[in-house]
Order: sequence, then C-alpha cells, then structure tokens
Amino acid sequence: MKLVAFDFDGTLSKSEMTVLLGKKVGAADKMADITARAMNDEISYAKSLRDRAALLEGLALTESADAFLEVTLRPGAADLLDELSEKGTHVAILTGGFERGVMTAVDQEGGSVETIIANRLLDDGDKLTGEVEGPLVEGTKDKALEALADELGVDMVNTIAVGDGANDLPMLEVAGSAIGFDPKPAVAPACDTIVSDMDELHDVLERKNAL
Repeated sequence: MKLVAFDFDGTLSKSEMTVLLGKKVGAADKMADITARAMNDEISYAKSLRDRAALLEGLALTESADAFLEVTLRPGAADLLDELSEKGTHVAILTGGFERGVMTAVDQEGGSVETIIANRLLDDGDKLTGEVEGPLVEGTKDKALEALADELGVDMVNTIAVGDGANDLPMLEVAGSAIGFDPKPAVAPACDTIVSDMDELHDVLERKNAL
C-alpha cells in the first residue's frame, strides 16, 4: 500500500483559511503578509500561526463558520482523491490549517480522505479566543507522516508528500517521493518533481503507481 500525504492550503485548495477568516475582522492583509512570510521560511510556522490566531480574537463562531464555507478544493482535486482511494492508496491531509475548514471543503465537494491531521481554533462557546491548538502547531509534518506510516505499516519508501510551503519541507524531505505543487522558492530544491495543476499531479502519481 502507498500513502500520499497532501498539504491543504496552497496545494489541494487555493483558499487560505486564515485570510478568509481575517476578512471577517478586517485583518485579511495582515493575515496574508504573515502567511507569506511563513511559507517563504522567513518566520517560524508556529509563531505565524499564533500571530494569525490572535488577530481573530472575538470573532463570532457564526462568522467563522461562514468563512469556512468559502474554503474550496482546486478543480479536479476531489476526483483525484477518489481515484487514489479506489486504487487502495491511503489518502491523508497534513495541514497547519484548521480541521473545520478542511472538513467543510471535503464535505461540500466530495473526495475520499482517510486521515486528516490539522489544528483547531479555540473558542468560548460563542466566539474565538485568539488561541490555537493541535498536533501541527509546534509539531512537524515529518513526525506526523512517519507516525502515520508506522501506524499503517507502510514503509517510508512507499510514501509520497505533496506540498508548497516551508512548513511542508520536513515531510517532503522524509517522504519516499516529494512533489512540489507550485512550490515557494525556498521549497523547490527539496522536491523530486514539481507540478502546477491537478492534471500534472495526476500524471505524476500515476507514474509512481499510486493511481
């Protein structure tokens, strides 16, 4: 069995969850700037995530739910996820983004995903507190990928990682195959293959016998 681990924001999705949430509090530009700096490896991902979450303090849960409804998959992504699962490949999403946004997009558009490893924005029952928790705040995607592969009994040589940003570097470096999806300049050197759309990704995964 093969294991394919996808990043979400910037890879499976063109949406940036924190930017969509930031629009609700008038902080979209600040969110985008912090996100860009993190993806280019200019600041640590953990700091960037905490800084972005802090900007959301006080956002009503109804408003955050509306923002998550705007999260979408790239054209062709849902079909690709289904094909992988039908082939018997284990599909995972490893994202420093938020579980709620990932699940909303997958539920709305379809696509088979066996494992989602993501973070969560904390709330007091009515509004966001400005805090974030989860396995990929301080934790890294290489450890998450290795742990999942071990749990599934998949040798690391049979793992494929797909990502675009600096926080994807750890899993790209340990995976059997590393695919960059229109990767940032700091990420491209770590990729075995670079693609720019779902059709290209489909072809690469097919060549790697994941499809």
